[in-house]
Amino acid sequence: MSGMAKGTFRSLRGFNYRVWASGAIVSNVGTWMQRTAQDWLVLTQLTHNNATAVGIVMSLQFGPQLLLLPLTGFVADHVDRRKLLLATQAMMGALALGLGMLTIAGIVQLWEVYVFAFLLGCVSAVDAPARQTFVAELVGEGDLSNAVALNSTSFNAGRLIGPAIAGVLIAALGSGWVFLINALSFVAVLCSLGFLRVNELHLKTKAVQTRGSLLEGFRYVWKRPDLKAAMLMLFLIGTFGLNFPIFISTMSVTAFHAGASQYGLLTSIMAIGSVAGALLAAKRATPRITLLLASAAIFGVGCGLAAIAPSYGLFGLALIIIGVSVQTFTTSTNSLVQLSTEPAMRGRVVAILLAIALGGTPAGAPIVGWVADRFGPRWALGVGAASGIAAAVVGLYYLVKFRHLRVRIDNGRLRIIFDNFAATTQFKPDCRVAE
Repeated sequence: MSGMAKGTFRSLRGFNYRVWASGAIVSNVGTWMQRTAQDWLVLTQLTHNNATAVGIVMSLQFGPQLLLLPLTGFVADHVDRRKLLLATQAMMGALALGLGMLTIAGIVQLWEVYVFAFLLGCVSAVDAPARQTFVAELVGEGDLSNAVALNSTSFNAGRLIGPAIAGVLIAALGSGWVFLINALSFVAVLCSLGFLRVNELHLKTKAVQTRGSLLEGFRYVWKRPDLKAAMLMLFLIGTFGLNFPIFISTMSVTAFHAGASQYGLLTSIMAIGSVAGALLAAKRATPRITLLLASAAIFGVGCGLAAIAPSYGLFGLALIIIGVSVQTFTTSTNSLVQLSTEPAMRGRVVAILLAIALGGTPAGAPIVGWVADRFGPRWALGVGAASGIAAAVVGLYYLVKFRHLRVRIDNGRLRIIFDNFAATTQFKPDCRVAE
């Protein structure tokens, strides 16, 4: 255990990261409780099992990641991130409080949920790049990959705990109280930001504001085939594969005829795999694009297995496979992009990354929701499976074109060989041979 703590949890040795992590886990549990309650409210109380309505909520909540992209990355690179997070986290807590009060009063309507989802999306669009890049100020470059993975572990621990709690509370008290509990959870992260030792932060030189600097992030990514490949893979999976509220809720209600508690349990079951995937990522010093390719392919296979699962239990097992693979993919993509990007550009590049991961949902969620309504939830999962396989093909194409991937038989053993990273990239050289 001591060896594991030294490697997997090494970022927790620093005071600032420990304080941040303690507040974040509480807030993450509350966030996942609200997501579960919101999807259930829309699916079963405000509509008659309408998956398209759930997709619209997701679109409104994640759409601002695209709409505000030039602004959000620019802000993350030019302002004090700790002060920005204090403001955005307080606003998200206030929105949860407002939705909770409307729901408890029994007057909430579907259009009001749409409005709150959009407002939350706008605040989250500003919050996310700052929160992701703030990690480097907490731990420094040496432990950045580890800290990113531990953040993902915390997020998915919230996914593991939150939906299960939410399922019980929805059945006992109703969705409104779940929203209020989430509002209260933001107090924890606000306190953690207040308790940080500001003089121990690893502050970076802020980017110089110049004419056209809003678009500089796009130009930077466009010149980097490695970043373009990783982001295209993320676009495919993020747009058509990361629609778990639709997949799980529709399979739970229409395929297995389960209630709120069973629905919450399925989300928590997938989170078991997600936590495992994040912890595996935390043990790695430097992620590689070969890992992205493998995890994308496994995600596609997992979605395919979930689509044909004949029972609730087997569907849950497939969700564990999906959880491990998708968390390995997303966490490794985040770490890989941050580590290979210049610190002064990191906020803008991460904003593009998050816009692709979360902003692709507005295009994908209504389509996946329509497929679920028109052809059934198993076909919707088939769309997710196709996205994973397509992403793996993109990764393979990059390795062939820019890393000169080749396969040969050596002494009866299959060997896959590729060259060092191209000179146009800033990845660390990697000439390992995979067998």
